[in-house]
Amino acid sequence: MIAIVGVGLIGGSFALALRQAGYPGKIIGVSSPTTVRAALALGVIDEALPLAAAAAQADVVYLAQPIEKILETLDIIDALVRPWTLITDAGSTKLAIVQRAAQKIKRGRFVGGHPMAGKETRGVEAAEATLFRGRPYVLTSADPEMEGWIEKIGAKLVRLDPAEHDRWVALVSHLPQLISTALASLIDDAPETARVAGPAAADFTRLALSPYEIWRDIFSTNAAAIDGALGAFIARLEELRAALREPQSGSGLKNAFERAAQAASNLRRSQ
Repeated sequence: MIAIVGVGLIGGSFALALRQAGYPGKIIGVSSPTTVRAALALGVIDEALPLAAAAAQADVVYLAQPIEKILETLDIIDALVRPWTLITDAGSTKLAIVQRAAQKIKRGRFVGGHPMAGKETRGVEAAEATLFRGRPYVLTSADPEMEGWIEKIGAKLVRLDPAEHDRWVALVSHLPQLISTALASLIDDAPETARVAGPAAADFTRLALSPYEIWRDIFSTNAAAIDGALGAFIARLEELRAALREPQSGSGLKNAFERAAQAASNLRRSQ
């Protein structure tokens, strides 16, 4: 039996992915009344229960809440589960969560997790069984049971130290959000430019559609790593700016474009 705590996009998609992968057991949802009603109607979960009742029955507890809520749940969940119950999470930062789990989880066993998948839209209505397929799924420690389910749902297992995870995702996930947000707000300063905006502007500002509520806890728990990534990006922009101011040489911008094109090609081959 699996308890999904937070039956939104990620929690709902994990439940649907398990079903599609052949999970035969009951899936319990723990969420707000409105959310669990929708999840039951959509067939995402089999039953809705309060946290204590769900945790007492579960073999696996999957925490798919916002980060601060995950931290709060970790404070109380160990007293609610049976010994050796697997407790895992889907939080977008890992160091704060893994440190809290190390302090609080004694009866159960905790494995930090982060599926590198998502959408701009929230809620169980947006959940998809294939959301994780082909996408990286980070675990912060080894666990054969969790690793087996990652393989079955079609995700690609990546094992990372929590601090290393937070540094890496600051660059490839959190920084892109800030860049998209900055560009969208800059375009908004000159709204008449929307008349000539093409696919590039739409594609580049897609992440700016994400609500701040999703990102607030990410920024508060990974501020140092994000600040470092943002500083490195600003420095790279200044290099491009300097090259742009010296068009007679041409080599600076040309080299930057060639290197970036190769890096972008490599990134797409790895997907």
